[in-house]
Amino acid sequence: MKISPILTQLRAQCPSLAGHIATGVDLALLQGDPNLPMPSAHVLPLSDVASASSSQNSLSQPIRDRFEIILALDATDATKALDLLHDLRAELWRALVGFKPDSNYSAIVYDGGETVSINTSRAFYRLRFFAEFQLGRNLPSQPAESWHERELDGLSSFTGATVRVDAIDPADPNLKRPGPDGRVEMTFSGDVTP
Repeated sequence: MKISPILTQLRAQCPSLAGHIATGVDLALLQGDPNLPMPSAHVLPLSDVASASSSQNSLSQPIRDRFEIILALDATDATKALDLLHDLRAELWRALVGFKPDSNYSAIVYDGGETVSINTSRAFYRLRFFAEFQLGRNLPSQPAESWHERELDGLSSFTGATVRVDAIDPADPNLKRPGPDGRVEMTFSGDVTP
């Protein structure tokens, strides 16, 4: 999932963070930064979790993209920090839960939160979210999303079929019974027009 739509949504919908919203790459770097603005939010991609294909003859695989937001709070007054955490958490839910980051994704869902670390000066709290999309196209006119779809795109178009029928009965008594005798009793063709 692209992080840009998440950042844009948070900056527009979370006034309490006063624009202190960024992409975080490493939690240890955030915790060790003495100039980190408080409060601030840092968006980090977590993982993607794939489910089995929901189709038998093509690829249609649900993928869950997970990301987290780390809140950095001033914890010199623990009561004030915990009250602010409660308010910021609710503000993040209002900004993200139900928001679609892209037309290919489902709405974002909250997946839980937890305290990462807390000391006398700073607190870090993690909130996890996810949104799902499908790996595998819905329509043949869409671009291929997997090797299987690329291989199918390389095949020639189906234009029709001719069927020749060699019936088992009546069987030729001079040949091995039962089974076709090698004579075609019926032929028919069908053309496919797109």
